[in-house]
Amino acid sequence: MMRLSDEQIKTELRELSGWGVVNGKLHRDYVFDDFVEAFGFMTRAAIHIEKMNHHPEWFNVYNKLSVDLVTHDAGGITQNDIVLARTLNSLKK
Repeated sequence: MMRLSDEQIKTELRELSGWGVVNGKLHRDYVFDDFVEAFGFMTRAAIHIEKMNHHPEWFNVYNKLSVDLVTHDAGGITQNDIVLARTLNSLKK
C-alpha cells in the first residue's frame, strides 16, 4: 500500500467529516452519550477492523474515544486509513 501525498490526503479530508491530520496520522475524537454507547461503537467497529486487518490506535475514557489511523508499513497515511475512517464514520450515526 502506497503512502498518500499531502495533496491526496487534503482532498480525502474534504469528504471525511470530523477527521484531520495530527502528528502525521488521521485523527478523530468521538463523543458518545455514555460509556456503554462508546464501547458498543468500538465493538461494532472491531468486526470491520478485523476483516480489514487494519487496526487503529485508539484510546477510550468513559464516553470519549480518540482514534488515530496510520499505515506503519507505508510510513504514513494510505488509502486503507481513508477506508477505515469512512467505515468508522458510517458506524457513528
